[in-house]
Amino acid sequence: MGIEFARSERSTVGIEWELALVDRATGDLVSIADEVLDALRGPDGSPHPHITGELLLNTVELVSGVHHTVAGAVGDVAGQVAEVRAITDPLGVDPICSGSHPFGQWFDQQVTDKKRYHKLIDRTQWWGRNMMIWGIHVHVGIEDRDKVIPILNGLLSFVPHLQALSASSPFWAGVNTGYASNRAQMFQQLPTAGLPWRLEDWPAWEEYVNDLTVTGIIEDASEVRWDIRPSPRWGTIEVRACDGVSTVEELGAIAAFIQCVVEWMSTEIDEGRPVPTMQPWFVRENKWRAARYGLAAEIIVNSTGTERMVTDEVRRLVEVLSPTAERLGCLTELLQLNLILDHGASYQRQLAVAATHNGDLPAVVAALSRELREGLLPPAPPSRTVS
Repeated sequence: MGIEFARSERSTVGIEWELALVDRATGDLVSIADEVLDALRGPDGSPHPHITGELLLNTVELVSGVHHTVAGAVGDVAGQVAEVRAITDPLGVDPICSGSHPFGQWFDQQVTDKKRYHKLIDRTQWWGRNMMIWGIHVHVGIEDRDKVIPILNGLLSFVPHLQALSASSPFWAGVNTGYASNRAQMFQQLPTAGLPWRLEDWPAWEEYVNDLTVTGIIEDASEVRWDIRPSPRWGTIEVRACDGVSTVEELGAIAAFIQCVVEWMSTEIDEGRPVPTMQPWFVRENKWRAARYGLAAEIIVNSTGTERMVTDEVRRLVEVLSPTAERLGCLTELLQLNLILDHGASYQRQLAVAATHNGDLPAVVAALSRELREGLLPPAPPSRTVS
């Protein structure tokens, strides 16, 4: 099976941002995505070109266009948030984003009426119905098909950094799971989800997709739901390992990190140097450590087994990648990784709100709603002039 890889401009970026819809008064998930999407139709009745539905009717997905800068992609989806709010605000509904809803129950949620979703639920049953998860997906353009698999293999070394920085699902169905990202553990239960198999080149990817297609596991490559995957239709690598993030600052920071790492690896290939990789067992252990401990994780950083705190590694990588970020025009966003390190990832902020409110989880939802509306660091009040 030959799989065509679309032409794409190098290191261009696109973002997909999944938002949950919640009742402003109670914090409960509300299944009104169809109503929101209908209200967003154009004058001719056509659907919104960038705001779509997802598996559950409590979710809308925002999809940016193709941009040369992270700021452009983030601004694109931030504008779409405003479009959604124009519909939901009068209904007393707020969009929020985190890897999981703190207390939602799977049996209260409605599945979107599409054949592909009904097929997924029929096949996966309880696990599929429990996919109350939200994430961000970042696409980075790859100009040469033969670079895709080497860069994908190299990106696996950065899964724990991305997992820890974005971790935002400590609660599941009202329970404190003890994980920074319970979403990571849930999502990998689906067939073809989780960490990629280690492949050597593009023909090996084509063979993998062919094997799954002829045996009826998938219908096409889009049903390969790896944490990081080739996206042949768009000519990109798609990074899907992250939990949903609740602020534009976090979205920009993580997207910039991904864009810079991909561009750095692409340059290494151009200059004839191999992209560093790690053993699959180290990659798997790292994912678990980051999902369990978040920013408190000690991770394996190379093939010799050296271990460092993930926070120390992120700060080091910010320095290493800054020249690349400056060249790509995303240095401001890359430096915002320090906001996450200094003020805590979402899972830490959620746990702090719950502790402050004696375990009240609707208060956590309210905090997530406020963060999406105001940002990670709300604007400082105007200073008073002393006369």
